[in-house]
Amino acid sequence: MAVSAVKQVLSNENGKLIIEMDTIKLEKKVGGGVEDTELIQGIVLDKERIHSGMPRSVKNARIALIDVALEIKDTEIDAKIEINDPMKLQAFIDQEERMLRNMADKVIKSGANVVITQKGIDDVVQHYLAKAGIYAARRVKKSDMDNLAKATGGIVISNLNDLTLNDLGKAGLVEEIKIGDEAMTFVRECKNAKAVTILVKGGTTHVVDEVERALKDALGDVAASLKIGKVVAGGGAPEIEVSKALRQFANKMSGREQLAVLAFADSFEIIPRTLAENAGLDPIDMLTELKVQHDKGNKWAGLDVFKGKVVDAWKMGVIEPLKIKTQATKSATEVSELILRIDDVIAASNLGKEQPGMPPGMQGMPPEY
Repeated sequence: MAVSAVKQVLSNENGKLIIEMDTIKLEKKVGGGVEDTELIQGIVLDKERIHSGMPRSVKNARIALIDVALEIKDTEIDAKIEINDPMKLQAFIDQEERMLRNMADKVIKSGANVVITQKGIDDVVQHYLAKAGIYAARRVKKSDMDNLAKATGGIVISNLNDLTLNDLGKAGLVEEIKIGDEAMTFVRECKNAKAVTILVKGGTTHVVDEVERALKDALGDVAASLKIGKVVAGGGAPEIEVSKALRQFANKMSGREQLAVLAFADSFEIIPRTLAENAGLDPIDMLTELKVQHDKGNKWAGLDVFKGKVVDAWKMGVIEPLKIKTQATKSATEVSELILRIDDVIAASNLGKEQPGMPPGMQGMPPEY
């Protein structure tokens, strides 16, 4: 599901892969089981149809994406209208209704059978849209509007006068579905959708949150793998291989430098050791077996935490992006350097104290080295 989602939204610009992770929306809903989680070729909106007279589903949807209120806005300054004739009051009301009817007519004449707006829709406009058999949702987030445009191929319009048939997005099906106590709008079956939704389901809030976290990790891994184009085996195999190479490198050195390289090699073994401990395996036995296999030249030998033995992780399909390994190593190294610098600062703080025998004005100056 994660692979399909990332492949769906990636694009190639001048030979460079572009993956916008914002175009993969994760929508969580409690209800059903984890196995009911699905990838939707389109967008799921946390909104319902705004009028009961509107159709619950629309096939072969032509979607108007509008970034303008389908209602009469209040004036930006304090204004007062004085009416001293009952007929003028009726004329004022009629004019207001004509303006709203005109808005609805512009949408209807465009050929749209679905309207999704970032702003509000007046009750009068709702009535006319419902009579025309148009499905409408309002107050949709800007990020969802942008993703809808990418998924349906439509254009977000800021002026109703500019709305034409060519601006409309297309989807195979737009429908309202009730999940639990909440109704949602599903925009499905978009051709060549450049924005998709993964609807995450689960029995409880905790389960749904955990599945969402796992999916975010999976999406990030797939995106990193495709961008760099390189992966390594998992199961602690790269860490053991790096540790082995560092120990060989340490043999060419002497003194403190050798100790530092050996300590660096030891730190890499924390990953397979932790894997073994978390799986309830003996970390010493597992590390010993891993080292034996790597000494034999099996560079992809890693832990199978389910069977509790060392296997060829590459053949088993346990892989990780190279980018994540290199980034983790860089980050850990940089943090270690920062900690060492802090220790140096603490150790050097005593140098600022008064030292006997120094002339006035030179107190606090560090000695020359």
